[in-house]
Amino acid sequence: MLIPPVYSPIPPAIHPRHKLIDQQTAAWARTFDIGSPELREKLVGQEIGTFAARILPEGDEEVISLLADFVLWLFGVDDGHCEEGELGTDPKELVPELSRLLRIAQNPEAAMLTGDSLAAGLRDLRRRMEQHATPAQLARWVDALREYFLSVVWEASHRSKNTVPDLNDYALMRLYDGATSVVMPLLEMGYGYELQPHERDATSVRAAAEMAYFIITWDNDLFSYHKESRGQQYYLNVLRVLEHHHGLEPAEALEVAVAQRDRVMCLFLRLRDHLSASGSPQLRQYLESLSCFIRAAQDWGISSHRYTTPEDPAELPTTFRDTPTDDSEEPLDIPAIAWWWDAVPEKRVPAVPQGGLPVNGDTALGVPHLPVTDHVTAAGHDSRSFA
Repeated sequence: MLIPPVYSPIPPAIHPRHKLIDQQTAAWARTFDIGSPELREKLVGQEIGTFAARILPEGDEEVISLLADFVLWLFGVDDGHCEEGELGTDPKELVPELSRLLRIAQNPEAAMLTGDSLAAGLRDLRRRMEQHATPAQLARWVDALREYFLSVVWEASHRSKNTVPDLNDYALMRLYDGATSVVMPLLEMGYGYELQPHERDATSVRAAAEMAYFIITWDNDLFSYHKESRGQQYYLNVLRVLEHHHGLEPAEALEVAVAQRDRVMCLFLRLRDHLSASGSPQLRQYLESLSCFIRAAQDWGISSHRYTTPEDPAELPTTFRDTPTDDSEEPLDIPAIAWWWDAVPEKRVPAVPQGGLPVNGDTALGVPHLPVTDHVTAAGHDSRSFA
């Protein structure tokens, strides 16, 4: 299936030392024997370090390496345990295994899974995270990992019965099983600040984060469709959900999914600009990082061997479009996420120009960027200059 260019008004960015970070992540994977030898060599060739360098293009290099290693570790769990391993079709056995890993994330000194390579890698990640995170950020990371593990078990349940969830349930659980929320504390660590609860937990800010998760995972479903649908194993994807429950042909399902993500992208841009206009420096950086995360996943999704599959080339786009296929301000007919539209003011807020330049009329929803020289500080947490 030919995947068309998707709407992406967010400019690309990447940390200048991305090649070194990618090499370091490959070395880390080999040091800790993440996954089977075959899976490990696949993972180290997928430029996961480059992906992390796009998420935090001006962030602390140590945190970018930590993020890259953690993303590779997540793929070790998802690909190794869930998609390719026996546990992926046996939720009752998967639960205790993931619970033990979660305990190690909470307490790395716990004498559990002492001979397990994934556990050893997780211990290393947790201990390195302590060097950059506040106690609250560590606690949120563990909580997000718990949500991710819950969603992995949910998917394993469907895989074990070869069933397909409806669109509402899929949209809800995709917010978690894409392992997007578990990355969020590292977005703060990368720039040396902690977003305070009164901002981070505000309904509108939480909505913005969930919109980013939706866009990232819907895009991932588009870019990974070729890889997953050509395989012999069970797969779960928004296109399959739309085909199964709505009787759509693949091309029709693709059109609907693209329109859904475009509508949410427009909503995200409106809300991001509204929040940036009155938010603290920490909140503005947080929103900027959400934008970078979205664009990073897009750039990586159309270029990584994970999805281009050179041995059986996928028909992925090489560019992006600058206009949406659907810019309606009406909520999507998905109850689990329809409340997002209530979090956005009806009146459009003028976009913040980039670099002090006027915003082009064709791209009225611009992207706010903090100057490279800006420092973000938080009480009790020293600022860190951009790398």
